[in-house]
Amino acid sequence: MRTRTTDHATGDRDQAAQLREAIDRTGYYPEVVRDGVASAVAGETVVSFFLHHEPTFDRDEVRRHLTVVVLTPSRLVLAHTDEHAGDDLLPEPYTSTSTEAIALSSVKSVVVTRMITNPAAGASRAAEGVLTIGWGGVGRLDLEPAGCQDPECDADHGYTGSMTADDFSLRVSAAAEGPGAVERLLAFAESLSALTRPA
Repeated sequence: MRTRTTDHATGDRDQAAQLREAIDRTGYYPEVVRDGVASAVAGETVVSFFLHHEPTFDRDEVRRHLTVVVLTPSRLVLAHTDEHAGDDLLPEPYTSTSTEAIALSSVKSVVVTRMITNPAAGASRAAEGVLTIGWGGVGRLDLEPAGCQDPECDADHGYTGSMTADDFSLRVSAAAEGPGAVERLLAFAESLSALTRPA
């Protein structure tokens, strides 16, 4: 199933109108999504944004999920909208929109991974891109048993590992999401990096 990805990053102009139009173009409960995003942005200038529309699989049903990432002069705003089947509390189908606003001063890392096919041919468009943003809300700890150089040693050397910030991660593939999708993700990442660089 194809996902749709949209963004806009054009400098200092307010991109609020373009953001609204992009949300409308997804066709995914646009009034609900716009309301949640506008509430979280709270009237600030929209410097850049990125939309990622993807399906999720729930047993035998396919449900949709929309992630909207908005950059303002002072904050990074994340909005996730999901659709749900009815349940005991809400018998009719419904959506849930969760938003989080992070002060740009709190962003500790912006990790960008680019996958380039046939690198021996020189620089080319990235086939995939991953943007991972860390601000200290969630960390990932990867542990493995530690060892030594002696192949006959059976002593317990404890564990070794690494801890990485992993608050938000978004992967975009040109094959799944169409030409230019990765470049748009990378453009958003560049805007974010520019606003979070040390003074």
